[in-house]
Amino acid sequence: MENDNRDTTRPAPGKTGIRWSPARWILAAAAVACLAVWLWPISQVQVRNLILFSLGCITLLLLGCWWLFASRALWRTRLTVLAGLAVLVASFAATFRFRGVTGDLVPILEARWITPSVSAASPQRKVSTATALDDSGRPDFPQYLGAGRDAVIRDGPALSADWKTTPPEVLWRQPIGPGWAGFAIVGNRALTLEQRGGREMVLCLDALTGDLLWEHGDEARYASPLGGEGPRTTPTVVDGRVFTFGATGVLNCLALDSGRLLWQRRMAEEAPGCVPEWGYAGSPLVHEGKVIISSGQGDGKSLRAYRVEDGSPVWTGGSRAAGYASPMVCTLAGVPQIIAFNLRFITAHAPADGKVLWERPWGNRQPVVAQPLPIGPDLIVFSSGYGVGAELLKIERDAANTLSPQPVWKSLALKAKMASFVEHGGFLYGLDDGMLACIDTRDGKRRWKSGRHGHGQLLWVDGRLLVTAESGELVLLEPGPSAPNEIARFPVFDAKLWNPPALSGDLLLVRTDQEAACLRLPLEKDR
Repeated sequence: MENDNRDTTRPAPGKTGIRWSPARWILAAAAVACLAVWLWPISQVQVRNLILFSLGCITLLLLGCWWLFASRALWRTRLTVLAGLAVLVASFAATFRFRGVTGDLVPILEARWITPSVSAASPQRKVSTATALDDSGRPDFPQYLGAGRDAVIRDGPALSADWKTTPPEVLWRQPIGPGWAGFAIVGNRALTLEQRGGREMVLCLDALTGDLLWEHGDEARYASPLGGEGPRTTPTVVDGRVFTFGATGVLNCLALDSGRLLWQRRMAEEAPGCVPEWGYAGSPLVHEGKVIISSGQGDGKSLRAYRVEDGSPVWTGGSRAAGYASPMVCTLAGVPQIIAFNLRFITAHAPADGKVLWERPWGNRQPVVAQPLPIGPDLIVFSSGYGVGAELLKIERDAANTLSPQPVWKSLALKAKMASFVEHGGFLYGLDDGMLACIDTRDGKRRWKSGRHGHGQLLWVDGRLLVTAESGELVLLEPGPSAPNEIARFPVFDAKLWNPPALSGDLLLVRTDQEAACLRLPLEKDR
């Protein structure tokens, strides 16, 4: 009998065994890289998520190359596995659809059997026959972030903190077309914008019932895979006129009582090729008989002013690309000025002729959205996300009346990506990459950071902070320099909430890109 000296641990001649070691090394390296990214002190959540996503894609690509070219599996086995993966991917795509991303750039997936917000046809709305809707007795909320364009409600009633005994009351809730616009409220009229198929619509609703009073439409549409579909700005209402600025640059002046078009300008004709990457998002500013918008065109035409009466041009100024904040007016160093938070620059203009008074470089070409905030006679603070942070400037005026910005401090303690922030008692309160933070205005240092509200929005109301969280919750806090002091919560939506809220007295109007609602907030009678 002959001895069998064959090595049974090796594949027999003509046969192959799968080579697993490259796959193990790829997975081990990916795990170490992901752990390092997770533990590394990255100040920006979005950057971490993008790096992790990129590492996942690279890992899958390397595993695919290994399986196809270095695994030593039979070709029939390789192709069978690939076919199985293709079936799984196709099944997943058939089951879910992409619904955009969160503020931290995490993809949102939605089951396809859930009925989406449809922009091809108008949501069914009851048409109101009511008249005399302007005398509500409540303070107006006539533009983006309120009367002062600073997210502070100065003349409203005191909000109750006891939402367990008396929770907010939902007066109405109804579908709305896509868009990231907010509401403006004048009397009992609530105005916003939505996308409806290929038309951009201005809506005027009865604030108490949600009934449609009038609407105006323009042939215009903006959409992007990450930014979503529809208009991004909030209407501005002044002296019976409604000013709207669409995502593609359609500037309208409409009659508040009827929606009749009084005049219109189109940036596609006046500033061709200047639409920002995420669409025009700066709400129109009305000041001293002029409506002012940021078109982002170079050659001295970045900021534009038109006459309120007829839309005729008054002036242009500046040459910076448009950001996503809204023009605002303030007085610094004794000089009235219009502040434009542009892409990579913050610029101040003279209200009379648009002349650039001063400007300062800022940012890293990532979007700037949060409003700059004047916090003293000569101080202005501004902030943006994407790891940039915040800066406080002192505006100085010399003997020749020339203005110059002087930095006081710069800080990474507040990275306001999408929500504007407020100042109270020498402290800034805002969302630092989605977490509520308190910053000392004297030195830019953080006093505390607590509570993940995502990339929602906020309003300051009589010493209390009203937060519309990205998750769809309404949160009431009484923050101070030592703690956030959350006191109440109320669920409103179960969808992503990016749109700015509007508060008129005890009426809070909120909306997403799919649904709108009006809540009556409980009030404190003796506070």
